[in-house]
Amino acid sequence: MLKIENIFLKKGNFFLNNISFEIKKNKYIVMLGKTGSGKTLLLESIAGFHKIEGKIIFGDKNITNLAPEKREFGFLYQDFQLFKNLNVEKNIRFSERFKGKNIKLFNDLINFLSLKDVLKRDVLSLSGGEKQRIALARAIYSRPKVLLLDEPLSAIDPTLRNEIMKNLKQLPSRYNLSIIHVTHNFREASYLADKIGIILNGKLLQFDETDKVLNAPASLEVAKFLGFKNIFELSILGFENSHKFFSIDPNLIYLSKEKSEYDYCFESKVDEVMGITDHFKVYIKLKDNIFFVKVSKNYFKILNLKKDDNVFICFNKKDIVFI
Repeated sequence: MLKIENIFLKKGNFFLNNISFEIKKNKYIVMLGKTGSGKTLLLESIAGFHKIEGKIIFGDKNITNLAPEKREFGFLYQDFQLFKNLNVEKNIRFSERFKGKNIKLFNDLINFLSLKDVLKRDVLSLSGGEKQRIALARAIYSRPKVLLLDEPLSAIDPTLRNEIMKNLKQLPSRYNLSIIHVTHNFREASYLADKIGIILNGKLLQFDETDKVLNAPASLEVAKFLGFKNIFELSILGFENSHKFFSIDPNLIYLSKEKSEYDYCFESKVDEVMGITDHFKVYIKLKDNIFFVKVSKNYFKILNLKKDDNVFICFNKKDIVFI
């Protein structure tokens, strides 16, 4: 197990602010955040590239002040950093001078990542996808117990991402290692992660199982970052003196000319209508709040809504996300 306890680091005017989390063996962790949120700095701190406050415990050993090369961690930057003076095979086998040979592992990596046909090639002649697979093979061949991936798919052609994501997802069980992968890409995170951490402005705002993070944000800041729509105070729903929030998906709101049998149904007015290729975006004014609703073209024809029309906006309690 890798345990991060209250990591604190100041770099210029930026802070990593008391970040704590744990990773169990053979788990895939994704740290999700905007560019400049501190994701790479966190990886580098775990790798030992920066002097930090706090603790890093690996197994039963405190490795906070251990040199990077003694941590048994692998690090893969987004630009891959292959050795330009070495061919593909020599790049992959670079760690042999420190770790010795492991022919079985080498052959398995070559087969798993489909690198047999490029082993003798110069790395400068490779595509982005090939470079990524070679850098990954080199990192795993050094036999790390934890692999740190810094935006590993950012330089990859979108047509290759699905294939590479499938490879990444198999790594923990196949090679007996844990992964911390940082990205700003929601799709990567939702597909790959056993657990997701949301890191913004140097703070870890939420860390939990993937479904919980993506479907039950722990704060307003996390909800907005994840793209939740229709975020309002609970007082709209009749909760007295409440300054907590809820969100409702635009696809799960029902509009009607008459009051319907939903858990919540409010009389309101149409504020704006926008026609999109396959649906209408309808903005509904309820008191001082504007709800965004997606309406299919067929149903919109039935409603025939125009600006300032009266309409009921309805939804069920089970579809509400409480924040």
